[in-house]
Amino acid sequence: MKRAVPASLFLILILIAASSVPARAADITIPLRFDRYYTMAEVSEALQALHKAYPALTTIEEVGRSEEGRPIWAVTLNNPKTGPALSKPGIYVDGNIHGNEIQGGEICLYLLDYLLGRHGKNKEVTDLIDKKCFYVVPVVNVDGRFHFLADPNNSSSSRGLRIPIDDDKDGLVDEDFPDDLDGDGNITQMRRKDPFGPYKTNPEDPRLMVRIKPGEKGEWTVLGEEGLDNDGDGRINEDSEGYVDPNRQWGFDWAPSYVEGGAGEYPFQGVGLKALALWTMTRTNICLGWSFHNFGGMYLRGPARKGLGEYPPQDVAVYDYIGKQAERIAPGYRYLLSWKDLYTTYGDSVEWMVRFLGAYAYCGEVFQSGTESFKTPDEKEKASPLAEVDEVLRGDFSRYVERIKYSDNLTQGELYKSWAPFKHPVYGDIEIGGWVKMSSRLSAPFMLPDLVHRNAMAIVFSAKHTPEVTLDVFEVKKVGEDLYRIRTRLANDKAMPSMSYQAQRDRLYPQDQLTVSGKNARVLAGGVLVDRDFDRVINKKYRPEIQFLTVPGFGLVEHQFLVEGRGEITIRYASRHAGTVEKTIKF
Repeated sequence: MKRAVPASLFLILILIAASSVPARAADITIPLRFDRYYTMAEVSEALQALHKAYPALTTIEEVGRSEEGRPIWAVTLNNPKTGPALSKPGIYVDGNIHGNEIQGGEICLYLLDYLLGRHGKNKEVTDLIDKKCFYVVPVVNVDGRFHFLADPNNSSSSRGLRIPIDDDKDGLVDEDFPDDLDGDGNITQMRRKDPFGPYKTNPEDPRLMVRIKPGEKGEWTVLGEEGLDNDGDGRINEDSEGYVDPNRQWGFDWAPSYVEGGAGEYPFQGVGLKALALWTMTRTNICLGWSFHNFGGMYLRGPARKGLGEYPPQDVAVYDYIGKQAERIAPGYRYLLSWKDLYTTYGDSVEWMVRFLGAYAYCGEVFQSGTESFKTPDEKEKASPLAEVDEVLRGDFSRYVERIKYSDNLTQGELYKSWAPFKHPVYGDIEIGGWVKMSSRLSAPFMLPDLVHRNAMAIVFSAKHTPEVTLDVFEVKKVGEDLYRIRTRLANDKAMPSMSYQAQRDRLYPQDQLTVSGKNARVLAGGVLVDRDFDRVINKKYRPEIQFLTVPGFGLVEHQFLVEGRGEITIRYASRHAGTVEKTIKF
């Protein structure tokens, strides 16, 4: 049974609903702007505008729809003049898998805008696009992003999928959201004067609070987020949107909710996630993946939990090479190991890319709250980025004196809502205030251009190190009547091998193939050439005309074949991730 809402509060809620509808922005133009955040509708418009501006290089498609029916868009960036998409190394990039972590969407848009705008003008970018293929999904959690920006929220809400859950076990679902009582578009905090409360006014800034020490007199009790008892059950804000975490939903190493909070009832319960996974699995050339979250300033690699065991050392060397360069590209960011340096996760999308696609994959946790600085160099203290993460996860803003000075002086107070009195129907005289939703986990708009550029450049560096294999026939020697010795060299001057060692360990798909064929030729023997000076070869016993191999990063593989016949032969190298190259030899 629902409790009637007082007329005054009913009017407030009507005004809140009206204010939550975003005003129509100006038409999206190319190049895109990155001095503000795009609404969900504007993200779609921006993608369409990019496709319209660069139709020869882009394909835009709907990979699926969300629980609320919103399309999930993917853009394929490929130059068809240099070959079909699947014939090149594929780089997958997504963002905003958590609805409130919106910077990832802007990074994806910036990456597309940057690369497309420089193709044909910048040699490095032109070569990259001509040799590689990019698959970009700016917003995975389209419902979450829409509601985060359109509705009142705090910086950490509207995070999960919109799958209704009866959190309070009353037979109703999602009926007691927080309420924006003061109509400012944010869900901030409620507090009440209380001499026995656990908080007192921060002596450094009266807008903030600190916990009292033993023996001290209290001043405030924090009552939680703004809200009402909407369903009349004697509790406030206990049944908002059901929490199914889209980054605990993927079909590798998934665990139920009693092990991993937010896991949902089964893997890929989210209809949009399932559609995205199926779409991604058809892009068999994906050898590198990036997924962008916030915050903490970290580039994370797996494994997602210790029990999975470490990746092969050859793969760790690849991760280290790229991860350490990414630290240089984004000063202050740390390249870290997920389970060891942050926390354990199950059903993680990055781990799924590694174990199902055979890709090298990183999670980018972008934005450091420490960059919201208001100290001289002498005043700054060295702090771990993980300390920032821990503070936000605990909702601990009691020590954010520097941040509120930053808000006052660099955004003219826009990040913090000063406390104001409010008459609550249950709590009586209270105050409402605190950090607004576009704070804490989100950089102020003037900082956004630097953030998106640096993270996009980390992607670009890693994309340059997807495998590029060349085929050289460096010897054709007659050794008998119609008998020839042929030596080949497959070389890769990039960091990533043609097949990850984890994929080889898990036998995810066949290794690369080197084949020798000819209408009037027969391969009598063939194998890996281990010492060309002393003619040492590890010959393959059966079907020597087909060799299975992996070309290592910054390395090469040489083969030797004895071929009987006349005319010509074709030597062909084919790889799922490194493409195909062939040469014809005439005798």
